[in-house]
Amino acid sequence: MEACKQTWQLSALYLGLNMQAAKRVSTTLFAQMGAKVLLCCPAISMTEALLVTWFIALRGQSPCRISYRVETKEIKETNCTDKRITWAFTPDQSPDLLINAVALDHDGLYSCEIVTPMGNLQKRHDLHVLVPPAVTLLPGENRTAVCEAIAGKPAAQIFWTPDGNHVTKKESHSNGTVTVRSMYHWEQNNVSAVFCFVSHPTGNLTLSIELNHGVTIPLHSLLIILYVKLSFLGIILLILGFVFFQKRNYFRSEKKKD
Repeated sequence: MEACKQTWQLSALYLGLNMQAAKRVSTTLFAQMGAKVLLCCPAISMTEALLVTWFIALRGQSPCRISYRVETKEIKETNCTDKRITWAFTPDQSPDLLINAVALDHDGLYSCEIVTPMGNLQKRHDLHVLVPPAVTLLPGENRTAVCEAIAGKPAAQIFWTPDGNHVTKKESHSNGTVTVRSMYHWEQNNVSAVFCFVSHPTGNLTLSIELNHGVTIPLHSLLIILYVKLSFLGIILLILGFVFFQKRNYFRSEKKKD
């Protein structure tokens, strides 16, 4: 929020020396889902403003309009139903808007227009909400593996190591997210590990599968198999021990009878 306030000191320069250049400013914002987003108006002190109007056009929704008349401190809203979009402070202190936890449906255009005695100023934000994908890597049959980047926005990119054949498909969802699925096949039998690299604006991720004689077995699966085998071995030893003690007790009881 300080970033918006710090520019107010330039308002005299904007209004007096460079009004034409300051009339309209457009920016593109990228924000990860759940983050706090501050939407700034043009750099001007509220003492120089007559009317502040926000035009909000969320993608796939009807446009919303919020206006604040400085002289009367009157606030008027038209077709605005999203209560998660609020004033950053109070409109007499700051005309900026705040979204505390941005969601997918906050994607859209946000335009702030300020009417002054010397003309109108406008600042427009094109907000894009980023969603990190859920990433999985699973082994398949016949030297194959499948890597998925599920429900990300925008679509993730998938790369493989070592070199091999792969087929990548994308599935778009109604909420704007995309699932990317890549099936990979390697030819060599001596490959010891397969790596899936997932690239996304919210962060990159690398997953790997350890291989056993050309058969894909994840490391956690190896530990599970080892645990199961040791458990079976323990049960067998327990049964053999029980049988041994039973037989020993039987022979002892027979000797006492004799």
